[in-house]
Amino acid sequence: AGKIHECAPEAEIMDLEGKVIMAGGIDAHVHFREPGMTSKADLASESRAALLGGVTSFIDMPNTVPATTDIERLREKAALADGRCFANWGFHIGADNDNSDAIAAMARDKDPREFAAVKVFMGSSTGNMLVDNGEALDKLFAIDNARVLIHSEDEAIIRKNLEEATNKFGDDIPMKEHENIRSRQACIRSTIKALQLAMEHGTKLHVLHISTAEEVEMIRAAKQYNPEITAETSANYLWFCDEDYERLGSRMKCNPSIKTAADRAALRKALKDGLIDTIGSDHAPHLAEEKERPYLKCPSGIPSIQQEISVLLTVADKENIPLTRIASVISEKIADMLGICGRGRLEEGAFADIIVINPEKEFTVGKSDYGAAGAAYKCGWTPYAGARLKGMVEDVYLNGARVVQNGRQTDSQVRGQKLLFR
Repeated sequence: AGKIHECAPEAEIMDLEGKVIMAGGIDAHVHFREPGMTSKADLASESRAALLGGVTSFIDMPNTVPATTDIERLREKAALADGRCFANWGFHIGADNDNSDAIAAMARDKDPREFAAVKVFMGSSTGNMLVDNGEALDKLFAIDNARVLIHSEDEAIIRKNLEEATNKFGDDIPMKEHENIRSRQACIRSTIKALQLAMEHGTKLHVLHISTAEEVEMIRAAKQYNPEITAETSANYLWFCDEDYERLGSRMKCNPSIKTAADRAALRKALKDGLIDTIGSDHAPHLAEEKERPYLKCPSGIPSIQQEISVLLTVADKENIPLTRIASVISEKIADMLGICGRGRLEEGAFADIIVINPEKEFTVGKSDYGAAGAAYKCGWTPYAGARLKGMVEDVYLNGARVVQNGRQTDSQVRGQKLLFR
């Protein structure tokens, strides 16, 4: 420290004894709701919340209004983000039944790419991006210049389950039925198809938000045939289980549904073993009054990006998961997979996106204030409210500037930069 101080007398020397330093989190699975749904969230509000939780870079999903399914929409979103994001930013492009050729050409002809990866809704979609055309799927899975991300649930199974639940309960479907409506069978059937296609085409496939023990084992086997197959889960599936529906109701309604304690245990083990490659929050805010509606009118989605790293640290403490695994799943692996230039590692020449963690700090997630214990989301709530967590992101550096200190935003300047993908 003395030598450093002599070379740079203006430098600040920090005592980090007992702290943990990691590269800033990269969350490649968020729904910041802009454009089209900014009453729920927007790029500025949610990127601020991300930063408070230690996420220094985010990549937004394409199912906005309108959907980001072509280069013009992608550039419109980039214009909205430029100069407004408190964290570094990038976007995925969405596939539909008609744009596979255009996406393949964009992936092939651009360096750096203007998008991170290709999002494919296989079998089920909350918007108009369902891809159920066999020829289109073959073309998308044949793309070799970009990674393909899949939301994997089978629409036919979901519709059948929903019809049965409506016949049984009428309009008063209990929230716990969500686990049965968006069932494990719906996930498994769709994931089987995706893995088969990926093995046939050698696809760089990333299976998003896996929620079942069966999918864990299927992906474990498929990786032996195609090592480019990777898997994501979210903190939601590592923390909650079906026993929480009675307590939280609609606040934990998300797609895919949260499954059993046994599934949660399998996912935690997969995280520890290295089978889970990345963690994505699937941050999906809705207004509190929307989430209070009956099941059939209540939207699915959980606001969680501000809490995800602390949840992971808490799970790691409980399950004896090495912190090197946490560093890998929150930043290193996703940077490698998506070719994110200069991010995801603490190394010479990289951007100085750094988080300082107090691994012993315990806190209770609050409902309001903008500190690390609160919920800074525009929608103002999170199902993690009241959760006792161990491991707090205290300081955050973004592109070399300290922007969060002791869990509080100390720099209001917008410093987020556009991510580059190669």
